[in-house]
Amino acid sequence: MAEISILIVEDSPTMRQLIAFALKRMRGVRIVEANDGVDGLKKISAERFDLIFTDINMPIMDGLKLVSLVRNDANHASTPIVVITTEGAQEDRERALALGANDYITKPIQPTKIVDVARQLLQIP
Repeated sequence: MAEISILIVEDSPTMRQLIAFALKRMRGVRIVEANDGVDGLKKISAERFDLIFTDINMPIMDGLKLVSLVRNDANHASTPIVVITTEGAQEDRERALALGANDYITKPIQPTKIVDVARQLLQIP
């Protein structure tokens, strides 16, 4: 099976490490990290990803803007996107799903939840 490329867009290095560490439990996964929406967009325009995790609250370009830009790009419109949001931000969650996010995970993040959502969206048993 081909390698799975996953992009993590998150301005907190600690959170990026936590998500990457969780995803590395899955075999054949390559992780690419971006530290904000602009950096994430640059990486998305340079290569294809099988799955994108993005935080909502980031400087320069937030995760919701990133979701809408990815959804409007014909090359990446079908790439599954998981939005990471702070606990209880119901309107963030609803906006993210309305913009085309496939799923959301609330902080504090549980590593098992990350893996479960990734497997589900990538259709890996």
